Amino acid sequence: MPRKKKVLPTPPLDLIEPDASIDDLREAAQQCRGCDIWERATQAVFGEGAPGAEVMLVGEQPGNREDLEGHPFVGPAGKLLDVALEEAGIDRKHVYVTNVVKHFNSTTRGKLRIHKKPNAEEIAACRPWLEAEIARVGPKVIVCLGATAAQALISRNFRVSRQRGEMMKSPLAPLITATVHPSSILRAPDDESRHAEMRQFVADLKKIARHLPPSALKIK
Repeated sequence: MPRKKKVLPTPPLDLIEPDASIDDLREAAQQCRGCDIWERATQAVFGEGAPGAEVMLVGEQPGNREDLEGHPFVGPAGKLLDVALEEAGIDRKHVYVTNVVKHFNSTTRGKLRIHKKPNAEEIAACRPWLEAEIARVGPKVIVCLGATAAQALISRNFRVSRQRGEMMKSPLAPLITATVHPSSILRAPDDESRHAEMRQFVADLKKIARHLPPSALKIK
């Protein structure tokens, strides 16, 4: 009896066509088998926003809600992000949101799927998708939300606790910076802490707004 042929994983570079649009990439990402996270996920959750968006916000990975709905930042953290952008005066139509990893990495606890931080190999496997997004969007500012994104795009030694809000030059975009992920604000232990963290988060976004053209801002 002949041996069954082993199915090799399909890495991103085999799926990314040079002239692919964001929509083409989003469709192709559903076939990605660059790591095994896809086996535990419902679907790939690609970034969303207009090509030519002035700002690209990059989180760690989609959460449970995003995995089920197929859209990034639609859960509680996404709602908080929308409020913060509004308060900072940044027009949401000029923002592209995405994640370093496109599938929801989780571990099962009973009937619940619990967030599991992606490892370095999984982040590296997904990197071509993010680089393809950046190339097509061409943002003026990349904002890393949380440590995973910052260490993936700025430096493995970057510490959000010490360096948040610093504006730096990058080969990826004219400017890159990092702040906390909005989910960390939701995890604050009490209302006072949450309000303080939200104020700081909005302050970080206002600093970013100063580097954007008037067309990307909402004038109050």
